[in-house]
Amino acid sequence: MKISDNALNILAATTYKGVGLAWVVKFIHGSETSDIIVARLNQHGKETSQIKVTDFENVREGIRREIVRLSDSVDGVIAIGDSEFPQYRGRVNNSERPVVLFYRGELSLLAKANKNVAVIGLLTPDEGTEAVEIEVVKSLVEQGATIVSGLALGCDSIAHRQALHSKGNTVAILPGPLHDILPAANKSLAHEIVRQGGLLVTEYYQPAQSGLELRARYQQRDRLQALFSDCVVLTASYAKNDAGNDSGSRLAMAYALKYNIARAVMYDPDQDLTNPTYDLNRQLIAEQPDILIINRINKDTAVKRVLSLGSLLPAEPCTQPDLFS
Repeated sequence: MKISDNALNILAATTYKGVGLAWVVKFIHGSETSDIIVARLNQHGKETSQIKVTDFENVREGIRREIVRLSDSVDGVIAIGDSEFPQYRGRVNNSERPVVLFYRGELSLLAKANKNVAVIGLLTPDEGTEAVEIEVVKSLVEQGATIVSGLALGCDSIAHRQALHSKGNTVAILPGPLHDILPAANKSLAHEIVRQGGLLVTEYYQPAQSGLELRARYQQRDRLQALFSDCVVLTASYAKNDAGNDSGSRLAMAYALKYNIARAVMYDPDQDLTNPTYDLNRQLIAEQPDILIINRINKDTAVKRVLSLGSLLPAEPCTQPDLFS
């Protein structure tokens, strides 16, 4: 297992009060010693008593031992400031930038030079949606795209499986640790992704401690799907509604818009006009009339358009407020 000292320093720093993603981006750049980090924690953190270097190093060593015990499921841990840390797409606040990633498989699939397309959607697609999604993913892979999704049931699983079936690359971004695959029903799919040269990646090495924390992690997973993709394709999803059956796809599409990352939707006005599982698709088309629409009729030309798209602005911090806070 590869664990950079920088990653351990960041993980240790985030155990202290007042240290979040924005703090890490501002104060840790990859080459700091324990003395420097502790000095910055004492000056710019929120602990009520002074932190000692020996205490910080003990925390870091405890984290290292905990991660090493996960070597059967984790290939490496990498952090912002490390030379191989993947560059996100688009424009994002420091408070939403990824700073540490745990991975299993081929990390290079997140490289900026790689053409990554996120394919996302609801948990319970109908047969028509599944059939069109399969065709779209097949075409994307044939034209060189790596398929990114969240390993959820339904549309995510279809995207990953079709990418593998088409002998392509796929990346699964997870809301929990690599030794505790969520959902458990997709554990074998996760193993197959790695076996066929794909990638599993997450920001977490410990299970969520509450349902509230887990829900927040799913939201953070949705943000990463956008940040590591050149375009986000929505297959189908309910819009936000009182019934509670809208999906995380809504959040992923909102993050893509916020980060200036290209978006596309699957939609056939002749077939899907009254289908409630396309409510979000219709909403996005109404809100963004020039959004790229993909269906069986225009699939080949639309996929070429998807692959010509990328983040609409260079990667640099944005000044917009955090979503859904």
